[in-house]
Amino acid sequence: MTTPGVSSEVGRLGTVLLHRPGNELKRLTPRNNDRLLFDGIPWVDRAQEEHDAFAQVLRDRGVEVLYLLDLLTETLASEDARSQAVTSTLGSLHLGDTLRAHLGRHLLDLAPEALAHLLCEGLRNDEVRGGHGLVTSLLAEDDFLVEPLPNLLFTRDSSVWVRDHVAVTSLAMGARERETQLTELIYTLHPRFSGTTTIHGWHREHVEGGDVLLLAPGVVAIGVGERTTPAGAERLARQMFGAGLAETVLAVPIMQERATMHLDTVCTMVDVDTVVMYPNIADTLTAHAVTVADRTGDEDSDLVLHVAGAEPFLVAAAKAMRIDTLHRIDTGLDPVTAEREQWDDGNNTLAIAPRVAVAYERNTETNARLEAAGIEVLAIAGSELGSGRGGPRCMSCPIARDDV
Repeated sequence: MTTPGVSSEVGRLGTVLLHRPGNELKRLTPRNNDRLLFDGIPWVDRAQEEHDAFAQVLRDRGVEVLYLLDLLTETLASEDARSQAVTSTLGSLHLGDTLRAHLGRHLLDLAPEALAHLLCEGLRNDEVRGGHGLVTSLLAEDDFLVEPLPNLLFTRDSSVWVRDHVAVTSLAMGARERETQLTELIYTLHPRFSGTTTIHGWHREHVEGGDVLLLAPGVVAIGVGERTTPAGAERLARQMFGAGLAETVLAVPIMQERATMHLDTVCTMVDVDTVVMYPNIADTLTAHAVTVADRTGDEDSDLVLHVAGAEPFLVAAAKAMRIDTLHRIDTGLDPVTAEREQWDDGNNTLAIAPRVAVAYERNTETNARLEAAGIEVLAIAGSELGSGRGGPRCMSCPIARDDV
């Protein structure tokens, strides 16, 4: 078993957490896909084929692939885990006491595998027998009592490993809150992660994993924009400083719009000193270097932080990484192509080793630029996987990487 630990974006990938798309995607309709944060309605069978091919590409390069649903099922073999999962799932105020009590008994009676599937796929009003009362009478038959979690596909968002600690994040959109609750359950109660130290947590200020880049050992960039708040970035920075996981944190303001929801939608790493970047914002992206100025006590809150003024992102990053230049490979060949391929996750590459990256095959111009720069591109299909606006990096949470 590989020892968990991640100190960079590009060290040889040893173990990764994925979620194979399942029936939760079949819950998407034109009436609810916006609320559930999907831009389209994917063809699920094809999405599964594409995801299986993605996983096989990783295995062919020696990567151990773990599946979130398998880990959740194994975790729910514990009575404590089952109780925690049911309590958090039924905490919504929209259920009412009569229905909550009935569902609580029903969910606790399910076998671990059935419960794991229900927690991911959700539960509609017309799928419940018994528990009838005011709530079930007034809700429509196809209203969800337990919301499905189609965004589980993007395992990067709900947790980030920083060295040998795992940061369980806090997702900003209400439709995704339960994802981090389930992720935290796995990391705290699954035997494989026994002894793992968790930081942050689903109940903290909002931080999403797609906004966190491990630029180098001890250097972490955090995008602040649509999903990650300034307070969330500060909280995570304090915890990383307090645990000795980081020396410098770069706070990176990003545009607050759908196409640039996370830092990794505009910038990812493909080598120890090279990023692939959306050129239409490359010259305006800035960063504030955050370091520890003083410590007045033993708590993370006792750290006095120094926040430097804004500098160009590539300049600030190179300084923090102690390298001369952080090289940039642009997506696309012109501003229009760059914008189209950025929307299709051309920036969202997954490095599985220095100068080896997985990318969607449809981003032909970006992939050509990467190959011209000496990056080996492992191209995968993503016509259906990309309907939720996420690429190979979004769909993967590295658990173990070699140091670089």
